[in-house]
Amino acid sequence: MEKSHTDIKGLKIRKMRRDEAEFVTQMEATEGWIPGIHDGEIFYETDPDGFFIAEVEGEPIGCVSAVAYDDSYGFLGLYVVKPEFRNKSVGAKLTEKCLERMGNRNIGLDAVVENEKKYQDFMNFKSFYRNLRFEGRGGGEVPDGLIKISDVPFESLLKYDREMFPAPRPVFLEKWIKQPDSYAFATVEAGKLKGYGVIRKCLIGYKIGPLFADDEIKAEKIFQALKASIPDEVVFVIDVPEPNERALEITRKYGMDVVFTTIRMYSREEPNINLGKVYGSTTLELG
Repeated sequence: MEKSHTDIKGLKIRKMRRDEAEFVTQMEATEGWIPGIHDGEIFYETDPDGFFIAEVEGEPIGCVSAVAYDDSYGFLGLYVVKPEFRNKSVGAKLTEKCLERMGNRNIGLDAVVENEKKYQDFMNFKSFYRNLRFEGRGGGEVPDGLIKISDVPFESLLKYDREMFPAPRPVFLEKWIKQPDSYAFATVEAGKLKGYGVIRKCLIGYKIGPLFADDEIKAEKIFQALKASIPDEVVFVIDVPEPNERALEITRKYGMDVVFTTIRMYSREEPNINLGKVYGSTTLELG
């Protein structure tokens, strides 16, 4: 990723241990990414072979994740190097390890705007659309007609989730919907799941993700329920794919402001998912 200016003597890239998940959370926090308080452990357990640490003389100086969901799709994220070690080939070495791990899979990532050209030039990734992070405040009432996600058969949830995500993710999803300090709602019609959403506590405020629904009316009801699950003075954010105009209409209706932008990129083609049902992405780190 970085142009190599000065290689660091003794640099080592290795697989991350589970007890180092907190280091990743700290690195995210220093970048202002506001991780969820349980993200580290859930992310790691999704694919323990997909997390890497850069270290010098035993000191961790950078990290990255390359989560393989199946044999055809994976996602890169959590790419952070301590400022004093940037432009010294650390990022390039971490990237090499990720690409080695991913093999022939189609790879997705959410790039901060200033790094988009790097991914295009050095990794031949293609840009497809922007994710816009909107900020709002909690409060309101939970609408009638919703159920708790725990009341949805897990196989039904997996099947529905697959429409909006490029690969099955049973390990991640089971842990995600059951994490502490979170709320999750679903809507069901005639015995069929028609939408679901999760809001989780972060180091600062809360994040909604995912928010998947068959249409804008269902999405807004789930959104209202998630919003109402936290106090009205508490800030939350949601990452909305810009091509979903109906999702943007909801953010406008509730007077939400854009606070951050990323670029969704893939190493090959854009996966065949129903982006029109994605009202909020799950995470920028694991897709």
